[in-house]
Amino acid sequence: MHTSDSIVIIPTYNERENIENIIRAVMALEHGFHILVIEDGSPDGTAQIVRRLQGEFDGRLHMVERSGKLGLGTAYIAGFRWALERDYEYIFEMDADFSHNPQDLPRLLHACATEGYDVSVGSRYVSGVNVVNWPMGRVLMSYFASKYVRLITRLPVHDTTAGFVCYRRKVLQTIDLGAVRFKGYAFQIEMKFTAHCCGFHIKEVPVIFINRELGTSKMNSSIFGEAVFGVLRLRWDGWFRQWPKADTK
Repeated sequence: MHTSDSIVIIPTYNERENIENIIRAVMALEHGFHILVIEDGSPDGTAQIVRRLQGEFDGRLHMVERSGKLGLGTAYIAGFRWALERDYEYIFEMDADFSHNPQDLPRLLHACATEGYDVSVGSRYVSGVNVVNWPMGRVLMSYFASKYVRLITRLPVHDTTAGFVCYRRKVLQTIDLGAVRFKGYAFQIEMKFTAHCCGFHIKEVPVIFINRELGTSKMNSSIFGEAVFGVLRLRWDGWFRQWPKADTK
């Protein structure tokens, strides 16, 4: 049985072009990360590829299969619950399409495991705009959406919608996962905002975000709409909600 203190959660829907390569890239890292794929009933055969690779990476590669597309947020919540039922101390979010570079996983881990932060965020915007091969309109939409979120919520994070994140176990144990309301990219904002309001320490680690080369993007304007308008409700919660107290020892 291969044990590890770290698991990378990768949600998938129609990622047959990427899934084997991303799994092999993570598994090749020195730290010995485990992977949990949350597979939402891809009709393209993504799950079959993962099942084949499970024989090769016995005990390190896991999969939860769901009946269909239920939203990014619900996929990560399912993954968090699965990881918390086991002994993982560091729980990561990462996309399947190589927009998040697996080589940056050890840097996110270092921020939490060595530097003592509770959450580390792979940030596109903490040191300028580090995005490759995105259309300018999408770059501007993402960048100014994050600026808007910071302005409304006072969240001290530049890349509020980032989906490349490491959480220490205690953060996810403290947050009421059943109360997380958003399913799209506003989920990423809500998780960071909640962790901050609970008193956890967040560090942004600069990364370069590279637009996917294979497969189809799941991003659309309605996802960004949820992120932009949902923050008003988060700010209201920030004023009136009693937040759990963080254990930051």
